[in-house]
Amino acid sequence: MAIEVFPVPQLVSPGEAAALPLVPSSTYLPAEGELPPGGTRLPWGDEPPFLVGELARRQGAKVPGRVVTSAKSWLCHDRVDRSAPILPWGAPEGVPRVSPVEASARIVAHVRAAWDAAHPDALLADQDVTLTVPASFDAAARALTVDAARKAGLDRMRLLEEPQAAFYDFLRDHELDLEAALAGARLVLVVDVGGGTTDLTLVRVSPQPVGPPRLERLAVGEHLMLGGDNMDVTLARHVEGALLGESGRLDPSQWAALVHAARAAKEALLGEAAPDEVSVAVVGRGSKLFGGAQVHALRRVDAEQILLDGFLPRTGPADLPERGRRAALLELGLPFESEPAISRHVCSFLRRHVQGALGSGAVVVDGLVRPEAVLLNGGVFKGARLTARLCAVLAGWFRAPVPLLPHDSLDLAVARGAAYYGLVRRGLGLRIAGGSARAYYIGVETPGGVRQAFCVAPRGMEEGTEIEVKDRTFALKLGQPVSFPLYASTADRIDSAGDLVDVDQELGSLPPLATVLRAQDGSTAEVSVRLRAILTEIGTLEVYLSTTEGFRRRFRLEFSVREEKNVGGGAAVAPIDELPRRFDDARALVERCYGKSPQPVEPREVRFLHRQLEKAIGDRDGWSSAVNRELWNIVLRGAQKRRRSADHERVFFQLAGFCLRPGFGAPLDEWRIGELWKLCGQGVQYLNEKANWSEWWVMWRRVAGGLDRARQEALALAIRPSLKPKEGGWAAAKKPKAQGHDEMVRLVASLERLPAAEKADVARWIWTRLDDPTSATTLWPIGRIGARVPFYGSIHDVVGRDLAAGWVERILALDWTRVDGAAFAAAQLARVTGDRERDLDEPLREKVAARLAAGGASETWLRMVREVVELSAQDEMRVFGDTLPVGLKLAL
Repeated sequence: MAIEVFPVPQLVSPGEAAALPLVPSSTYLPAEGELPPGGTRLPWGDEPPFLVGELARRQGAKVPGRVVTSAKSWLCHDRVDRSAPILPWGAPEGVPRVSPVEASARIVAHVRAAWDAAHPDALLADQDVTLTVPASFDAAARALTVDAARKAGLDRMRLLEEPQAAFYDFLRDHELDLEAALAGARLVLVVDVGGGTTDLTLVRVSPQPVGPPRLERLAVGEHLMLGGDNMDVTLARHVEGALLGESGRLDPSQWAALVHAARAAKEALLGEAAPDEVSVAVVGRGSKLFGGAQVHALRRVDAEQILLDGFLPRTGPADLPERGRRAALLELGLPFESEPAISRHVCSFLRRHVQGALGSGAVVVDGLVRPEAVLLNGGVFKGARLTARLCAVLAGWFRAPVPLLPHDSLDLAVARGAAYYGLVRRGLGLRIAGGSARAYYIGVETPGGVRQAFCVAPRGMEEGTEIEVKDRTFALKLGQPVSFPLYASTADRIDSAGDLVDVDQELGSLPPLATVLRAQDGSTAEVSVRLRAILTEIGTLEVYLSTTEGFRRRFRLEFSVREEKNVGGGAAVAPIDELPRRFDDARALVERCYGKSPQPVEPREVRFLHRQLEKAIGDRDGWSSAVNRELWNIVLRGAQKRRRSADHERVFFQLAGFCLRPGFGAPLDEWRIGELWKLCGQGVQYLNEKANWSEWWVMWRRVAGGLDRARQEALALAIRPSLKPKEGGWAAAKKPKAQGHDEMVRLVASLERLPAAEKADVARWIWTRLDDPTSATTLWPIGRIGARVPFYGSIHDVVGRDLAAGWVERILALDWTRVDGAAFAAAQLARVTGDRERDLDEPLREKVAARLAAGGASETWLRMVREVVELSAQDEMRVFGDTLPVGLKLAL
């Protein structure tokens, strides 16, 4: 079947356009006056303030600090706000920035505008458009992809997994000789290594008595942020070492330029008619640095060997990924897969899906399902030696060669396959069945606290279908929040809708489905509901609650795809716990002090309520997240009763903050934060009670991780008049009534969603306090403000490395025995992340390490300034400034 490729007009030099078959996924943000007048003018008359495509790629190679690449990879990055303007990553001051969603939308919008100019009578928005995504894209990344397309003006679209698109292109090319092309293969492995991801897919081929075979996608791999970008970094490291020696290290801007140069070299050395070597230059900053530009001749044979050893090593059938290792691409701000060996990931994938493949008559060798053919996709496989190595690895595992299916364009296969898929949906061509690649589950409470879940959408559910789980009915009260823990699995489990299963390692936790069901008349009646799942035509999952009695209504449950999963990789949803045996006694104690009707309560009872609670349900540092949140619900119901006395108010602040700390990590925490925030405008009622002011600020510090940027900025604005710097920045207005100065400082230092510039202003004021002998001296706030790894915030809000380096120099000049928190602050500021945009230079970090060692600091602190490590539970508490609920583990 003929598929025509639409050459996309794009700029190749300022003001000069050419129609090319590929659009590089690059967006360039030129400086004012960088391009001549009309330099961004497109053939259809638009003149945007940015470049997209080939010229963007070329300009980005010259000025890497102004180009956005790998936008698709950033859509998967759950440690940043993907809708915030954070790219180009590490761009110099003054460079405009865009979000990953906006960068993606600009590329799609360029293609739409080019099409519309060529087809004014058949606009792209009126066509059925297929967008391809990595098979491993999670729900959030898929939703953000749809958002980007809609932002670009496309509403009629469907999503298609890229490995399937590559296989559809194979079908398109071999419709008339499919049996011969498959050569009898009944199980095909698709290996798709793109720029940022590696996708693995198994396709089953079932011959039919009449007509073409039935095709079914059996399995997809886990999310692997591993691809050509990692290879670029590896080659760049090789060049850096060759030019500067093993201990040499380029600064971030030089490094970014070198990575771009390494990418261009890789593409040349792996492409058709590849040269024997390519010159890779590192340009010095200033005329004397390195004597100007340094050049390294990267030989093709060396580049191939580096990539072979690092990404396709010869491995055995028992060699699985080394999960504990850190990834190279953290240096560019992206958390790519820690294990770079693609061969090990293929091994793990084939081992994981043995059961599903056995049903198709597959052969298992040494615990691995043996594919009978392999289809490769992605520009990486333009290198003949890389292709040959993967074939050799597979042949070694199965003691016989695994045939490669033919292809004629690694660059165009996915696009052509997507177009063919559009025709398949209209009844033309062969369709690959398979439905949803994942099964979805809802967590439920069971006797004994066992973690179980029932299947709400089985794996293989087809697009456009709807399933109601009829044997699971829930009683819900309207107007009350409701939460459903959500899980997904790509494993070979055959679970039907309604099946109850144990929550094990095969079920990956997702952000919960949480909402408040509201009746139109404001009723708070209890209703019976069932869960209904729909796999939309676009390819996204929707879940509804349907009432079972009376007037039937449906309430849609939204996936929390616009929040960071587990709040930036932090706390997982707490396991389902049974409440302590005497929890009702604890409830009665709280209601005695904060109930609707005043009780004859002695002031001492209120003042020491927390002690009585500990007698009833154990030491408060041992309370689980579930216990804390249930207790918080009871405490909040008495919020208005906190005015009964100063003690009532102070203890309320203590319990409300303690039981909701750290503000995230449990279902419905977002709703709880919203309820607590309603008190913010009311403030402290007993204005002359310093202890009440202190507990007010402590409460907000404890829950700061659940506050969005707007709320954090509102708190900072409220605090600002109380901070009186001697120079600029946070100048005081009139004398405020607020008290609790030290706790205010600790709170504002914990507001990680404040812009980096505002954090710097706060830090400047703190440094002035250190110069005042009458002020309390602690550097804990500096450690929080300048931390290289945020506790919960997005890494794009981290203060700049140069500023942090200056703070470290000041800390090193202090007498640490006289300044509290100096060692902690130095360790946080000098901590290694693997991202050159955040990491301080090694000589300065070594100074910190030496000082820490001399002061008897822990081994963990010494390691964190020399290598990438996770904090211990004790160090997490030091960063947070408090204990964390039992079971709450943060990946810091």
